[in-house]
Amino acid sequence: MAKTASTMLALGTVAPDFALPDVVSGRTVQLADFRDRPGLLVMFICQHCPFVKHIEAELAAIGHDYPALGIVAISPNSLQTHPQDGPEQLKAQAERLGFAFPYCLDESQAVAKAYTAACTPDFFLFDRDRRLVYRGQLDDSRPSNDRPVTGADLRAAITAVLAGEAPSADQKPSIGCNIKWHPGQEPDYYGAQLV
Repeated sequence: MAKTASTMLALGTVAPDFALPDVVSGRTVQLADFRDRPGLLVMFICQHCPFVKHIEAELAAIGHDYPALGIVAISPNSLQTHPQDGPEQLKAQAERLGFAFPYCLDESQAVAKAYTAACTPDFFLFDRDRRLVYRGQLDDSRPSNDRPVTGADLRAAITAVLAGEAPSADQKPSIGCNIKWHPGQEPDYYGAQLV
């Protein structure tokens, strides 16, 4: 595990398209499925990462607390090196936590690369026009710092988007485990976010 920070993709970036299988329902989930939502949260998470395990209950709560928001979780880890993040394990995680949003598998890792996702968890919040308005941490809690998991940073950004306002531009990068890229297929930005 390499402790890694978000790439902090430029605000205003248009949400890259995707079409990925939901591990729970089996249906294909696409960017266009959320066209009527006032905002879209794309979360790159996985089943085994200790940083994700630390906050997974809060992610489930966010899914229930903001029913108007479009939300999709995507697991980008290589199944070659981390079969514990396979579809059956992801489905079990989603069902155990009661995720109210689709949980997709990015087996090719093309979507993670399109978003310049670097770590799990990595959050990308888009406004009604699908322009990036927040990319940063859930909150200040980490598995080792004894701070409570509140979701404060991400929740404030979501609240702003749902009110038609811009979130604060003061955004701290998310920190987590590096995405487990297919061997030899790491993106150009891999390693630049090590902390």
